[in-house]
Amino acid sequence: MRSLSLIIAPLLLVAAPAHAELAPAEKRMVSAADAGSERDIALLERLVAQNSGTRNVEGVKKVRDMLLPEFAALGFETRWIPMDAVNRAGHLIATHAGKPGTTRMLLIGHLDTVFEPSSPFQSVKREGDMLHGPGAADDKGGVVVMLAALRAMQAAGTLDGANIVVALTGDEEAAGEPVDVARADLVDLARKADVALDFEGLVVIDGQDFGSVARRSSREYTIRTSGRSAHSSGIFSDSVGSGAVFEMARIVDAFRTELPEANLTFNIGLIGGGATTELSDDDAEVHATGKTNIVPPIAIARGDYRGLTQDQVDRTEAKMKAIVARHLPKTDATITFKDGYPPMSPTPGNQALLDRLNAVNADLGLDAMPALDPLKRGAGDISFVAKYVDGLAGLGPSSSGDHTPEERVDLASFPRQIKRAAILMTRLSQAPAPAD
Repeated sequence: MRSLSLIIAPLLLVAAPAHAELAPAEKRMVSAADAGSERDIALLERLVAQNSGTRNVEGVKKVRDMLLPEFAALGFETRWIPMDAVNRAGHLIATHAGKPGTTRMLLIGHLDTVFEPSSPFQSVKREGDMLHGPGAADDKGGVVVMLAALRAMQAAGTLDGANIVVALTGDEEAAGEPVDVARADLVDLARKADVALDFEGLVVIDGQDFGSVARRSSREYTIRTSGRSAHSSGIFSDSVGSGAVFEMARIVDAFRTELPEANLTFNIGLIGGGATTELSDDDAEVHATGKTNIVPPIAIARGDYRGLTQDQVDRTEAKMKAIVARHLPKTDATITFKDGYPPMSPTPGNQALLDRLNAVNADLGLDAMPALDPLKRGAGDISFVAKYVDGLAGLGPSSSGDHTPEERVDLASFPRQIKRAAILMTRLSQAPAPAD
C-alpha cells in the first residue's frame, strides 16, 4: 500500500504551525464556504426530497441526474457504471485531472439511503439549524459538503491543479451481491489513488469533533442446527439426544462466553426453531411451527459480527467454527458466512491524514480532533479500499437519528466541514504523490 505518512509528517513540521496564518487562497475558501450556505441547503433539500432507497433503482438514478450538472460546473468528467448484474442502480464516477505528479485523491460518498419507497418517512422539513428528512445526513448531506468544498476550491483557484476522483456508490446501505463485483470499480480506483477521503458523517460527542482513522468490519452469519424429532418425554436420552434448539442454545451461549475481546462485537438478531423452521428469501424472517411435546429437529439463527483488523476477523471466524463443531448428543450444526464490509484498520498513514487535518484545524482556530473509537461508528465503503490506500472518514456533516425516522442533519456543521475539507484537499493536492 502506498502511504502518505512519510510525505505528510515532514509537511506538518514546515507548512502548518499551530495557529498559523491561512494562505490567501485558503482565506478565499473560508469566505466561499460561508457565502454558499443557502445554495448548499437548497441543493440538499432537493436531494432529500427524492427517494433513493437502495433498491429504488430509478430513484437512485434521479439523484445522480441532480448531481451531474454540479460536477460538470466544476470541470469534472462524469461516467455512470451500471450495476444491473448485482440488482443495483450503479455508481457515479467524476474525474478531475490536475497537475501531474501530485497527490491523487479519491473522494467517497453514496447516493442511496436506507429508506425505500415503502417507508412512511419521505418528507423533508427545515427546523432552524436542522434539516429533518430521509438521508439528510447519510449521505446526501455528505455529498453536499463534498460539492461545496470543491466549489470553495474552485473559487480560490486551487481546484485547477487537483487530481481528484469522486466515487458515489448507489448501494452503500445494502451492497449488491456478490460484493466483489459490486465494489470492483471502487477498489480499482483506490489502487490508482494516494489517499481516500470519506464524506460520511462527522461524529460529535459532548461538543467535541472526532476524526475517523478506523472503521470495523461488518459480516453476517447463519447457524443451522438439527436433531432427532421425537416425543418430548425422550429428550436427552441416548436414543433422542438434545434436539436442535438446545444445540442452538449451546452455540449461542458459547459465543457469549468464549468470543469476547477488545474491539469485537457480535450479535444474534434472528432465531427460531421447531418441528418446521424456514428462513425467508430476504433472510429477515424465520417461520417456525411446533408443539411443546415435540423435540424440535431444526433451528436457525442469524447474526453479525464486527472486528477492527482482518486478523481479528479471521480469528473470530475460526473460533465460531470450532464452537459450532462441538455438537451435543444426536445433533449437528453448520455455520455459513456472508460477504460484507472488511475492516478499515488504524494505520500510521491514516493517522498522518488526521494529523494533517488537525493542522488545518489549528489554522482555522478550531480544536484538534482526536481519533474516534471505532466502536462508535459502523462500517462503510471506505473499508473496501483501506488495504490499498491511506484514508480518513467522517468529513461529512454531524447529525442525529441516522437510519431512523428521526434523522436530522446539523446545518450549522456544514461551514466548518466545508472549510476543513477544502483546505485539506488543497494542501494535499500540492504535495508530490508518493512513489509507486
